[in-house]
Amino acid sequence: MDLSTRVAVLQHLVLSCGSSTVEQSVQQLWSLLLLCLTCRLGCTLDVASPVRHLLSALTGLSGLLLFFELQAVWMLLLAGLCYLGLLLGPRSGRGLLLSAVVLVYLLTGELRLVDVVSWHRIRGSQMVLAMKALSLAFDLDRGAVSSLPSAAQVLGYLLFVGTAVFGPWISFSAYRDAVSGPRLTGSWLWAAALCLLKSQLCLLVSTCVAPYLFSVFVPVQGSPATQRWLDAYENAVSFHFSNYFVGHLSEATSMLAGAGFSEEKDHVRWDLRVVRPLSVEAPRSMVLVVTSWNVPMSQWLKAYVFRNAMRLGTFSAILVTYTASALLHGLSFHLGAVLLSLGFITYVEHVLRKKLASVFSACVLSRPCPAACGHRHKTEFWVLLLNLVFSVVAIFHLTYLGSMFDPGLDEHDVEEGYSAVHTVQRWSDLGWAGHWLLLVCWLLSLLL
Repeated sequence: MDLSTRVAVLQHLVLSCGSSTVEQSVQQLWSLLLLCLTCRLGCTLDVASPVRHLLSALTGLSGLLLFFELQAVWMLLLAGLCYLGLLLGPRSGRGLLLSAVVLVYLLTGELRLVDVVSWHRIRGSQMVLAMKALSLAFDLDRGAVSSLPSAAQVLGYLLFVGTAVFGPWISFSAYRDAVSGPRLTGSWLWAAALCLLKSQLCLLVSTCVAPYLFSVFVPVQGSPATQRWLDAYENAVSFHFSNYFVGHLSEATSMLAGAGFSEEKDHVRWDLRVVRPLSVEAPRSMVLVVTSWNVPMSQWLKAYVFRNAMRLGTFSAILVTYTASALLHGLSFHLGAVLLSLGFITYVEHVLRKKLASVFSACVLSRPCPAACGHRHKTEFWVLLLNLVFSVVAIFHLTYLGSMFDPGLDEHDVEEGYSAVHTVQRWSDLGWAGHWLLLVCWLLSLLL
């Protein structure tokens, strides 16, 4: 592509793609943002606690109806089933009972008893609602929540407007803090506005930059094999930034509705973090990629799945955790394939780097070592180089795994979910390179 053509394409992207993308986003979001602000202002009033919980539920239901219309009834049904499970379940077994109820409900919807496009539209919101209900059930079993909350509290929590549509998961205690009405400050509004701005920038990158990364912005040409990897990287980056868009948007809606703050003495900090883009795009390890992709979900999986499954052993616990994540995301072949592949990749990487750190007494673990660690080699050139090699391997895996999320596919096909044939074809086009690399790393870890 010559210079004049690139300039014309850039003008088109700015004037057409950029402006229309932001305009459509604002048109779709302003009503939800207004509902979040209404809930926040209402909770600062001197009203009874049940009124605040009712306001949370009603504004959340309104948000669901705005985005999903009549499909919101499926989330109301799930919320009702979850409350009945909490109410009727045994005192020490609510978590397991509710897990079975949620699993049966989600599988029933996935088995095409509900229109597939409609089910895919509400899948993310249902996942967050299910995570809230399950965390509350397990917290009741553990005594972290002393007694079963009232119906108004449970519905207010499950349908909380700040997290009902885009997430993220928040704990019941965080929800109670949100509706207790922390005072209005300029830092609250600034934090929410900044997250909203970041979400729009990520949307622009996902829609108008990433798909043209190597054809317009950083013109690179190569062989057909090279082009396949460049296309795969573009697909992966577009998918990453669409996730950052949702993550930063969920930070904005949560904060605007009053959640996502911490208190230090009399100082309130609005510091909710759902995504950490830099830790994904310039990763130290795949382990940190997974925890940075969706911070609250990673915390939920660790607290309520991984720790409970640790009695089975580390490897089994990891597989159980990724399987639970796949089930919550729905019966989707491509998501299941990616998540289970991630489970193997993170485990092998963790074991390999742990053995290398032990053999060479070097700070090359998946996570940065604390300052007082016992390794002899910390910042030597070869240590930094080895960590850089693992970073490149992580970027390679991200490109490979993200190659199937093609923004160029027909919107209806995306709504129905990527087929198994699409997933296999994408990885086949790349020579199954990611899985071969995983095998090499596993064999290397066995040799050490």
